[in-house]
Amino acid sequence: MRAITIREPGGPENLEWTNVADPAPGPGEVLIDVAATAVNRADLLQRQGNYAPPRGASDILGLECSGTIVELGAGVEGWQAGDEVCALLSGGGYAEKVAVPAVQLLPVPGEVGLFSAAGLPEVACTVWSNVVMLAGLAEDDVLLVHGGAGGIGTHAIQVGKALGATVAVTAGSAERLERCRQLGADIAINYREQDFVEELKKETGGADVILDNMGAKYLDRNVNALAIGGRLVVIGLQGGVKGELNLGKLIAKRGSVAATTLRARPVAEKGEIVADVRERLWPLVADGSVRPVIGQVLPLAEAAAAHRMLAEGGVFGKIVLTAKSQTA
Repeated sequence: MRAITIREPGGPENLEWTNVADPAPGPGEVLIDVAATAVNRADLLQRQGNYAPPRGASDILGLECSGTIVELGAGVEGWQAGDEVCALLSGGGYAEKVAVPAVQLLPVPGEVGLFSAAGLPEVACTVWSNVVMLAGLAEDDVLLVHGGAGGIGTHAIQVGKALGATVAVTAGSAERLERCRQLGADIAINYREQDFVEELKKETGGADVILDNMGAKYLDRNVNALAIGGRLVVIGLQGGVKGELNLGKLIAKRGSVAATTLRARPVAEKGEIVADVRERLWPLVADGSVRPVIGQVLPLAEAAAAHRMLAEGGVFGKIVLTAKSQTA
């Protein structure tokens, strides 16, 4: 089969579309004929040599895909060859075939197309596991989403609205903020021109849940932005890894700070997240309350161009890479 490989750590020019050995499904796994995958910021970090795959995972990029099951490993039940699925991966999505634990599979939901479904598993599992399963977002809560125009952000906006929350977002331009509003954001804050803490407090008094992709740079201000009993969940480190936490402010707010990652979790934990996503979030996707937001579609062989697009920050939503013609 063909796949995107990394010639050596570095820039997008080090990605190569080349022949590699076919994967084989182990016990409890299925083999997927990949229709499409999607680009995540973790892919850029891995390409640069800054984010190694978990032990035993494929060193091929790609944390999600959609496609058709072509082979079942020993012990797999509930799926069969020919099923159209999307999957959460630990790696291997930038390829024509990938083996994945069956517990990390999801059916293609509702009227979502097979190719668009490639942009769902990573954002769905990330947002749901953090905003709902961990932080307990509830109806009438205030949710603040940093990076509202990205893949995670555009999904989180829709999940928050579907659950009855007031959703605030930050983004870097009026155009991107307007598109966030079109997805359902109630409060749109231009982080280049406005202080998100002041704007949020003026509108709501504070956030019950904050989903943060910045890390250290926003840590103190995020605590300031919390409501009493608020929960800050850090899922990214774009603004650095070390920050100062004022525990006095956090205690006064009876708040909490959590930091999580998805890729390195054991298969069983990922399976629990996927099962909860399928039970509680997938019906919202199937009825159109939450939908994939695809900002750009390119052939898989053009992964380098996709990486440049994501790094430049101009894409709204996800970038999907197709391993097959969409008319196939």
